[in-house]
Amino acid sequence: MKNLLIIKSLVLIAILACKAPDVTAPVNVTTSPTARKLVWTDEFDKPGLPDSTKWDYEVGGGGWGNNELQYYTRRRRENARVENGKLIIEARKESYEGKNYTSARLLTRGKMAWKQGRIEAFAKLPSGRGTWPAVWMLGNNIKTAGWPLAGEIDIMEHVGFDEGVIHGTIHTETYNHAKKTQKGKQINIPDATQTYHLYAIEWTADKIDFYVDNQKYNTVEKAVLGGNVAEWPFEQKFYLLLNVAVGGNWGGQKGVDESIWPRRMEVDYVRVYQ
Repeated sequence: MKNLLIIKSLVLIAILACKAPDVTAPVNVTTSPTARKLVWTDEFDKPGLPDSTKWDYEVGGGGWGNNELQYYTRRRRENARVENGKLIIEARKESYEGKNYTSARLLTRGKMAWKQGRIEAFAKLPSGRGTWPAVWMLGNNIKTAGWPLAGEIDIMEHVGFDEGVIHGTIHTETYNHAKKTQKGKQINIPDATQTYHLYAIEWTADKIDFYVDNQKYNTVEKAVLGGNVAEWPFEQKFYLLLNVAVGGNWGGQKGVDESIWPRRMEVDYVRVYQ
């Protein structure tokens, strides 16, 4: 068993060393007093459909509570695929299951979830009015507790009509966008749609810090928000989601440019440290 662990470690080191030379992530740092260990990763190094041992799909076109315009598909390469060492999530303008757009929402629900740690994604975002990409997390009890009681952590959100503004936000029963009480801040990243940036959170028992390229721009603290489950539902495991929405209450606030499609988010890797 010890030899097997050594072999796995060497394989992972080799994979990390062989990532595409045109993409260079900032040096990884954490604010934790003790060093974290890499506990889960997808380097997207196997072409084809996303790794089914790590990702599932949210499927449908119900608007997802935001009046979004896309239909999320399952195992459809046009919308989600791995190519050239990167995950591509592509939103397309096409008639499909009664909707005029398709896209994909990948999630680790039922496969992996985490309580606390550093969660990061190295990604390039789509441009264009009507695009709404996100890297985010939901509480594992979402199916029983519902939203927003289960909690939501938006590691990265971007809307195409406000290009270059990155949002990091939490939603809870007490603090959420439906009540206009969500706790979020923004940072300007002018080339977010032209090149890759590292989007991350550092989540501890007492707070969640939000980063772009290891620059902290938002902190939410348990002591400030309150400790009951309606205020701080972050005492459970959360699973990860990656998606590109089209339009919706926020993404479509300034309309949707019908001439720009397809548009895609490219993710070079996702890593979780604890």
